[in-house]
Amino acid sequence: MPCRQGSAKSAAMKIIGSWRRVTVLLLVTTTAAVIVWLVMIRMPGRNFEGTSPPLSTEEPLRSELRSHVEKLAGEIGERNMAHYPQLLAAADYIEHQFSGWKVRRDSYEIEGRSCANIEAEKPGSTAGIVLIGAHYDSVFGSPGANDNGSGVAALLALAHRLSSLPNDKTLRLVAFVNEEPGYFQSQRMGSYVYAARCRERKEPIEAMISLETIGYFSSEPGSQHYPAPGLSLIYPRTGNFIGFVSNVSSRDLLRRALDSFRRHAEIRSEGGALPAVVPGVGWSDQWSFWQHGYPGIMITDTAPFRYPHYHAATDTPEKIDYDSMTRVVAGVEQMIVDLVGTKSR
Repeated sequence: MPCRQGSAKSAAMKIIGSWRRVTVLLLVTTTAAVIVWLVMIRMPGRNFEGTSPPLSTEEPLRSELRSHVEKLAGEIGERNMAHYPQLLAAADYIEHQFSGWKVRRDSYEIEGRSCANIEAEKPGSTAGIVLIGAHYDSVFGSPGANDNGSGVAALLALAHRLSSLPNDKTLRLVAFVNEEPGYFQSQRMGSYVYAARCRERKEPIEAMISLETIGYFSSEPGSQHYPAPGLSLIYPRTGNFIGFVSNVSSRDLLRRALDSFRRHAEIRSEGGALPAVVPGVGWSDQWSFWQHGYPGIMITDTAPFRYPHYHAATDTPEKIDYDSMTRVVAGVEQMIVDLVGTKSR
């Protein structure tokens, strides 16, 4: 009898021990999920719902954006080191469009040929720099209407609309060269060269915002894909939103920017401050600024996971959804005003 009681007691202790391990595991898993939700996923602001209204007063902005995309991806076409004259033509066009700003070419050499980031600046009255950037080269074999003619078109339209802004912090717009493969995430990438020089000068960049493929949207269910398992359980499966993406350390900037955007924009938006190792999170010029200790975010239509013409010869100007792109740029404009602050007129 004592042996049977001892065996029963031992079995009961094992069961209790198993339940304790399960309880601890559930507690740890739940705690981790809550932390991930609070730190990486949960975003402030009220997201836009319903159907976007007609553009009405934003028609001039739409026309301007289309004109820039058609110039870059239509008239100039593929622009990269393999199509060097076109790369130079794009740089000249961008510099000309920065009229009214303090413009500077940040040049460096690759294999004996000069390349340039094009910088436009409006000095502010207080310390701090807000930098908006977009790369103007296109991938080999593509005219790059969406990647990244759309981002550059937005940059140029913002230059036009913000030229008289009474900014508090310094506002800087930069068109970066050599973002695409061949230079991507290397020390020869235009934005890497630029960010390294900013760090050497100890420039106080408080926010870097990369405009990367912002021109394609789809209302088809299942049109949106994701690079990591589980993200489709959190984010929409329809590609009709603009994405705000950062690494975890830039989450405060991401939250401030998205909160402001949502107060002004008439288009759906989603945000995530995700580990940089997740595919797509660091796939633009904000990556270069992370390497030098600056906070940076990317505003994107998530083209690699949505756009049928990504990195293809068919990435042409007529593929762009100019209505949705206009709504994005109008929201970004007001977001920038909030980030830089304004002086009394």
